[in-house]
Amino acid sequence: MDSDFRPIKRPVRPSPSDTAQTSKPPLPNKSFHTPEEVAAVDDITTPAPLAELPAMTDEHLSPKKTTSWRDKFRLQWPPGQKEWLASAIVVVVCGSIIGLVLTHTGPKPVASAIKVTKPKPVPKPTTVPSTLTGLPVDPSVNQRPVTGVMIENTTFARPQSGLGQAGVVFEAIAEGGVTRFLALFQDTAPSNIGPVRSARPYYIQWAMGFDAAYAHVGGSQDGLADIKAWGVKDLDEFANAGAYHRISSRAAPHNMYTSIAALNQLETSKGYTTSNFTGFPRKPEAPSKTPNARSINLTLSGPVYNAHYDYNAATNSYNRSEGGAPHIDANTNQQISPKVVVAMVVPMTRGALDSSGAYYSNYASVGSGAVYVFQDGLVTTGQWSKPSNTAQITLTDASGQPLKLNPGQTWITAVIANNDVSYSP
Repeated sequence: MDSDFRPIKRPVRPSPSDTAQTSKPPLPNKSFHTPEEVAAVDDITTPAPLAELPAMTDEHLSPKKTTSWRDKFRLQWPPGQKEWLASAIVVVVCGSIIGLVLTHTGPKPVASAIKVTKPKPVPKPTTVPSTLTGLPVDPSVNQRPVTGVMIENTTFARPQSGLGQAGVVFEAIAEGGVTRFLALFQDTAPSNIGPVRSARPYYIQWAMGFDAAYAHVGGSQDGLADIKAWGVKDLDEFANAGAYHRISSRAAPHNMYTSIAALNQLETSKGYTTSNFTGFPRKPEAPSKTPNARSINLTLSGPVYNAHYDYNAATNSYNRSEGGAPHIDANTNQQISPKVVVAMVVPMTRGALDSSGAYYSNYASVGSGAVYVFQDGLVTTGQWSKPSNTAQITLTDASGQPLKLNPGQTWITAVIANNDVSYSP
């Protein structure tokens, strides 16, 4: 461009002739000038000889360029690399200064501990198998006493209350072909149980295997004598009427009832607060796909008292009937349906006559014999054994191994002979 090649202008050195022709300064603007003022102007403007003037150099011809403080800090625009670097340094320095000032002069933050509350884990339910039934229960249940209640089975007593809620039920003939039940409770506490009837020796022996307290209303002469002789935990209504009550809807003696709450209170007052016994060995339920015992018949004394069971595959239990009709629990209005049905062959003889002229039954409940165990739709044959009054009944298979039972209610019936037990697929 033209500006890039513009020649440098140098000052022109004056010649002597130019100096000699220098004009005089003008006189002050006055109308009159004295001779002295005119002479002064002449003296000032008279040029000096050329020899007396100093030599002119390039330095004189190019005077130094002075830079003011404003020019030193004037920034180029648009900014270049130096300007950007300078700006960055200024920002960093200013930020550091401000940070130091705030840190050392401002209010110090108060450290606050943030409390983190961890959710408490929900405790897993802790259960153990019931010693009586094998069902899962709170551990405290096994510390309760087992309570045995004698329950009538005449046609005047039906439907009974509480049988379907018992953990174990024993069934046998009391006298004159009339059957009776011993119902054992620990897991459950029905508020209505009955009708309650009298004691018999073999029921007492079965109850003793569970270290159970024994609730009854009187008993046979042998039965009452055995309770005292054997040290049974006695809850006889004759001596403890406050734990029993009569209902108005039935005639005596078929109207005596009780409850587990009332009996537990009576047991506590007597110090019967727990029961030490060995329960039946248990196993998980395993319903068979090919049941061989869907229908069971147990002969006791005749059509009114014989027991019948139908296998219910949906519940893996056995719906009970007697006298040709479903056996109902009055508390629930449901058909009784135990998980396990046991038929024990127990020798029986006639005992003394009762007040009505009927023979009491004498079962050899201490001893051993054949047994039929029905569960999972199948039947297993083996042996039962009870070596003493206080010993628990044991059940073994044909090879002598313990028979394990399904959890739930176990119903045990004493029959006189093997041919009193029949079943079909």
